[in-house]
Amino acid sequence: MFVLLYSAFGTLRHPLLILLAVPLAAVGGLLALQLRGMTLNVSSAVGFIALFGVAVQNAIIMVANLNRWRDLDASLLQAVLKGARERFRPVLMTATVAIFGLLPAALSRSLGSDVQRPLATVIIGGLFTATLLTLLLLPTLYFWIETWARRRHHERPPQDHSLDELLAEGR
Repeated sequence: MFVLLYSAFGTLRHPLLILLAVPLAAVGGLLALQLRGMTLNVSSAVGFIALFGVAVQNAIIMVANLNRWRDLDASLLQAVLKGARERFRPVLMTATVAIFGLLPAALSRSLGSDVQRPLATVIIGGLFTATLLTLLLLPTLYFWIETWARRRHHERPPQDHSLDELLAEGR
């Protein structure tokens, strides 16, 4: 997956940033299993595979949009604010639909639910934490990493508007 992301983004920073969604999703899935008193089994392992796919997809959507804003010659701060705001709803809707769609499977006590319950629990718990990462932490880390990369390459940063100016303009 890393090789594919590297070939798509052309830098090491962005694939590493995207793959940060995997450990946070895993923590959420494991916590959900623990809170419900379930064990790690084949069904929950399949849930982790599905969870990692959705978590990485949401992170790719966010990073690609932040890069798109950078390509449009927006300053780094503008790109992060506009890009994150623009992808807030799609990322939130992806996770929300999956969570609500899997709630009946996670709460089911009927015949055969022993297989679907751990799978749904892992995905619901992991999506919760992975979505928080994608919406809040990922844009912040993107800003810090890009600022660090710019300093490392001794580039003079373009003048960013202050956060207060951008919010006052309604951008």
